[in-house]
Amino acid sequence: MNETIALLKTSPVRLSDEVDEFTEYFHRLFWTFPPCVEAFKHCKSLIRIDSTHLYGKYGGTLLLAIAQDGNLNIFPVVFALIEGENAESWAFFLSHLCQLVTPKEGILVISDRHNSIKAALEAPDSGWLPPHEYRTYYIRHVAANFALSFKGQDARRLLVNVAYAKTEAEFDYWFDIMRTENPAMCDWANRLEYDKWTQHQDRGRRFDHMTTNISEFVNSVLKGTRNLPGTALVKSTYGRLAELFVV
Repeated sequence: MNETIALLKTSPVRLSDEVDEFTEYFHRLFWTFPPCVEAFKHCKSLIRIDSTHLYGKYGGTLLLAIAQDGNLNIFPVVFALIEGENAESWAFFLSHLCQLVTPKEGILVISDRHNSIKAALEAPDSGWLPPHEYRTYYIRHVAANFALSFKGQDARRLLVNVAYAKTEAEFDYWFDIMRTENPAMCDWANRLEYDKWTQHQDRGRRFDHMTTNISEFVNSVLKGTRNLPGTALVKSTYGRLAELFVV
């Protein structure tokens, strides 16, 4: 497709401590399609970033940025094929996403608490610092970390109720119940910035998006492509998006 963006990064090959000038290895690939870039201009000012592991001979990780419009239509915005999740690979993905697709300010990024994502977003030259970008966490990942310290579904449910509270009064109500149950739970929750995981302090930026449902839906749509080599994988994402955009 004309105007398709595809950015390939290679790495040199070394033979006996010398660089082979005539050979390069595939390292990373970032790509997106014109309808995705254009459609994002009309979507909510939030984007979910997620990763999914690839199967087959070559392995690697597929990164995705996912958006939603006002009619609740879901679609991937950009993709990247990387060697694995680290600060450098996430920076490669996020820098191109910022420069080529999401230049407007006030974007909310929803992600898990992966340290590599944090490092990439908070780098001084990342382009993802406020007021361009604000970050929040998937509540499912916060609750999963919480459950490592406090066992049982009741404890986890209390934290989720605190996170989903839309008003300060509702937040205080559930927080007091959690304090009565176990003050240590509140101490754990207070170590996280409230605007990163609670609705009542998100300033309306979340649009009620608290879970990973959008990401999981897209991963299921792309499930059949995750064992393909790189070129076939890119072609498959194009074909699947072309079908979905018509619908």
